[in-house]
Amino acid sequence: MTTKYLDSKRISGTTADREGVTGVTGGWKELGRTTLGSDTSTIDVSSIPDKRYYKILMDYTQTSDFAGLHRLGNSSIDTGNNYHNRQSSNGGTDASSQATYVRLDNGWQSGDRKFAVEYIANKSDKEKLILNHMVRSVTTGAGQAPQRSEVASKWANTSNVLDKFQMMNGGTYADGSEVVVLGWDEDDTHTTNFWEELASVTTGSAGDTLQSGTISAKKYLWIQASYKNDGAADINALPRFNGDGGANYSKRTSTNGAADNARTGRTWIDLESGGQTQRFANMFIINNASNEKLCIFNQMDYGASGASTAPNRIEGVAKWSNTSDQITSIEWDQRDAGNYAAGAELKVWGSN
Repeated sequence: MTTKYLDSKRISGTTADREGVTGVTGGWKELGRTTLGSDTSTIDVSSIPDKRYYKILMDYTQTSDFAGLHRLGNSSIDTGNNYHNRQSSNGGTDASSQATYVRLDNGWQSGDRKFAVEYIANKSDKEKLILNHMVRSVTTGAGQAPQRSEVASKWANTSNVLDKFQMMNGGTYADGSEVVVLGWDEDDTHTTNFWEELASVTTGSAGDTLQSGTISAKKYLWIQASYKNDGAADINALPRFNGDGGANYSKRTSTNGAADNARTGRTWIDLESGGQTQRFANMFIINNASNEKLCIFNQMDYGASGASTAPNRIEGVAKWSNTSDQITSIEWDQRDAGNYAAGAELKVWGSN
């Protein structure tokens, strides 16, 4: 694979490809990681270097009934009433409150597994702004739709950057729970990008599927897809993994803020994207072999050409109930009458 120079001076390619490449911005770099070796009440990541933006990946299981929470700090964790959260669960009405923590979810079920992707804007003289998307497995099996939570929070510290992150609550997190902190700065010059490109596919002609081919097994996956229909017939994107066409998928989506649509026992993940316009999708997956694969995704289409028509948005979560294999191939299928037009793209990045 040839090293590629992307927007904002980022680079992509395998680790071997990137060896010796200097003087370029490397994109998201791993700054810290904590993986629990036993059941513990907190997950702490300390000595986090100062970066303008952070992306935090949280893969956690609770061993008692509680909600996932976290705090931030500089030198020490801030336990004061200096946070404010606005949260929606499963597309419900927003709830907001001042608190002594950032709230990740409303789940209280022992044994629940969750995956969250969070972004933090970090500037010393500004309140720290936080966006979090979380998927909750609830119970194992495709007969149960996963649940989701979207949170906008702030840490009202305007004198320091953050250098500590702590997940906490009144219970314990299970052995194997993990927090990974990634950082990005415009003036970075490293070549150790956390995300390795695993597949990049562009169709040369119309067809009804986008396929990654075989990819390396990675714990964390990031997928982006861009596509439109060929001609007048509708298309509907339906991802699935490792060629599994069994009824082993379930999902929960909302379109343009409407009530959630939960579907179970499906033979694919239905993105609810029927229609004929250009679409762009973004998906994160936690990809452990022995656990269900939890997915967080967003998709939009432009509705119709021109600024007079509003685009459409879809936000959702999904799971593949396989508990024996990692994802090593991705099929972005579709089942409506149309085809993907030539030029449709599927890109996959991954990391352990």
